[in-house]
Amino acid sequence: MGEDWILPGRNCGACGYGTCDEFFAAIQSGTRKKEECPFSSQHLCQEVPCTQAVLGSFDILGDPFDFILHPLPGECSARKILLPFRPDLVEKWDIQPGDILTGRPMGAGCPVQHVLLVLSASTVSGVIVTHVVGPLSSRGREVKDLEAYHIIGFEGMVESVRQVPVFGRRMRFLPAYCMMNLAHTGVVNQVFSRKEGLQVRVEDIRLL
Repeated sequence: MGEDWILPGRNCGACGYGTCDEFFAAIQSGTRKKEECPFSSQHLCQEVPCTQAVLGSFDILGDPFDFILHPLPGECSARKILLPFRPDLVEKWDIQPGDILTGRPMGAGCPVQHVLLVLSASTVSGVIVTHVVGPLSSRGREVKDLEAYHIIGFEGMVESVRQVPVFGRRMRFLPAYCMMNLAHTGVVNQVFSRKEGLQVRVEDIRLL
């Protein structure tokens, strides 16, 4: 890896720091090595430059996507809406806003374990609205491990790449903090304009 390496900007916490900037400061001080970042390898991006893999118009497989989904204003990641394989756990475990959950979105075929901060949880449907926060947020806290769940949807702000979201259409998009840089597909079922930009909700999530 050359000296022109660009920080991935994921703030995933896997390096032990809360942000990429903090990790970079540790590199500059000589206390950490950039190889400790899970995104430091060019091979991980299959020869696609890091900036293109993170914020460009193609995912890690070289496939195009229509838009990138960023957090709502003042939030840390796009909202992720999920349904546990056992929805009754919401009531059984008394899952509440502020709880930390772990689990893998097995329903969509994603191999990555996620750490999630609960925003809301329904004891009726079992649907949970979360932020993806990374492993650093779970350290020293009680964690409720769902093991596996379905991704029901995402909600966030749009950065158009190939085209703007179209209501009712299945489209390809990239959650801005997707650890795999892999495009998702979903049906756009809510679109509205606000002063900060275009806000959308996408449901029926599949990795195709």
